[in-house]
Amino acid sequence: MRLSTSLFYITFISVALLLAGCSVTPSEDFTPINVTNANQAKAWELQGKIAVKTSQDKFSTNLYWLHQPAANDLRLTTVLGTTVLTLKTDQGMATLDVDGKTYRDSNAQDLLTGISRWSIPLESLPLWITGQVGSNDNIISYNPDGTIKQLISHDPEANWLVSFLSWQQQNGAIVPKLLKIEREDVQIKIQTNQWTAVAAKTK
Repeated sequence: MRLSTSLFYITFISVALLLAGCSVTPSEDFTPINVTNANQAKAWELQGKIAVKTSQDKFSTNLYWLHQPAANDLRLTTVLGTTVLTLKTDQGMATLDVDGKTYRDSNAQDLLTGISRWSIPLESLPLWITGQVGSNDNIISYNPDGTIKQLISHDPEANWLVSFLSWQQQNGAIVPKLLKIEREDVQIKIQTNQWTAVAAKTK
């Protein structure tokens, strides 16, 4: 279960050449809600950008993420709105669609790493994106306004250093605007252009 490395990176290099402020239409099954703190949002939608740099290659692309307590829908898109990668998790199963092929695994992190050969801390990202910390995270510094500046997240493979480079108010809550997540073999930057707390529409 491994995609051709050259084909995978060609796909992302092509995406990088098409960067711009593309947006993805939010899911019609959800409606925005007001919150005063990000931890009040059981579900949220994010539109922004992600840049990944490894020892082998680098790319950046537009990012859409619909996060729910037990499910996720993560997409990378071009400026024209074309989806080049989709990663979905639901009921303990992860599905990755890329380059016209579909891959499945019970672990989303293992699936993404196995196909792309680069690692992203998928389980922790929903917390960091909303300015929260997990049980493996140690905050090492704060900004003068009390928001987190840096933390170290302990990982069996290698610890992550997470820098909250800027914050913003979105949907009534203060959330990170720009994150830098790094360790020896990879650097990830996530820019949040729009973050919205949502709830499922009643039928």
